[in-house]
Amino acid sequence: MSEISSPSAPAQIRPAGWPGAVRRSLAAAWPALVAYAAARTSGLVVLFLWAHATGKDAVGLLGTRSDAAHYVEIATHGYPSAAEIHTNTMAFFPLHPTLTRWLGAILPFGLPTVGVLLTWVMALVAAWGLFAIGNHLHDRRTGVLLATVWGLLPHAIVESMGYTEAMFTAFAAWTLLATLRRQWVAAALLSVLAGLTRPSASALFPVVVLAAFVAIVRRQDRSWRAWFALLVAPLGWLGYLGWVANRTGRLDGWFHLQHEGWGSSWDAGRYTASMTASVLAEAKVPDYLLVALVMLVSLALFAISVIDRQPWQLLMFSALMIAVSLGGSGFYNAKARFLLPAFALLLPVAGALARTKPAKMYVIVGTLAAVSAYCGGYLLLIWKFSP
Repeated sequence: MSEISSPSAPAQIRPAGWPGAVRRSLAAAWPALVAYAAARTSGLVVLFLWAHATGKDAVGLLGTRSDAAHYVEIATHGYPSAAEIHTNTMAFFPLHPTLTRWLGAILPFGLPTVGVLLTWVMALVAAWGLFAIGNHLHDRRTGVLLATVWGLLPHAIVESMGYTEAMFTAFAAWTLLATLRRQWVAAALLSVLAGLTRPSASALFPVVVLAAFVAIVRRQDRSWRAWFALLVAPLGWLGYLGWVANRTGRLDGWFHLQHEGWGSSWDAGRYTASMTASVLAEAKVPDYLLVALVMLVSLALFAISVIDRQPWQLLMFSALMIAVSLGGSGFYNAKARFLLPAFALLLPVAGALARTKPAKMYVIVGTLAAVSAYCGGYLLLIWKFSP
């Protein structure tokens, strides 16, 4: 006789398809989003109070400071001609300013404010992705703390400015999660978007390409989806470099503009090592010391990540992010923020906090929040250069 289900305990019906998956993911991630929002709000409150006390415009600083001003310029006027070499904004990738321009056409705000709002939204998407990574590899608590700690880094104020680090981190986190799950189409398309966001996508799409190649060679997945990821993942980054090459009439057009117009090129870390030695040996401004400390801690966290046997996809992304961020000449003061998207380096920290007693964890997180809030205010209100 067949078993008849009790009418008092009906089977749970789950929403089908990706909308249902998104809702379930958000339902699990909401503590991480709240914690991340609280982390960044605490820093912004300190910034606004500090700016008010010193007679400065915090909103203007968030939307028009340094790189943010260049993105607003691109959103307003487009890219300049290739004849302009010095600080030519073709060095900046197009997705953020393009979305800013489109949103600016429908929102009742100026483009600087729209750029900041876009960053805030993408920062929440990034926090959601970081939670998903931490939850996938460890547990929910680790995912929440991974998102929280990312929002409390010394240079986390950049996650609230009209910059592209938050947007790129969002695409990177979801790309890597899709890669780990062998969701090849999603990984490829997200990699394309990342490639249109920042030049550091050169640290991301090789991970997707290699993962798809390994899956094909090992006969783990020889479907058209794996081939799609293998072929499509680099197209955002390569496509923009190709567009710049066409505009400049040089195959190395983007690299030429970076070197000649911005004084930056890849030198395998010689400049960074020399500057760090100088910073640690001489009296330097606090920002340079902070950058040196962030870089040294990042290298230590990478070593710990290797010892912890993180998935090779995350290790490869972290290694390439370190190489891309620290291997270039110039802009020493920006090296720490260049490392912001290397979120996988924070997994050992999040994991350790997750195993800590709640009272101790709150003390540590509170201390990180205080340090991050001060650093954000210092970088925008005292330091004269780009964070």
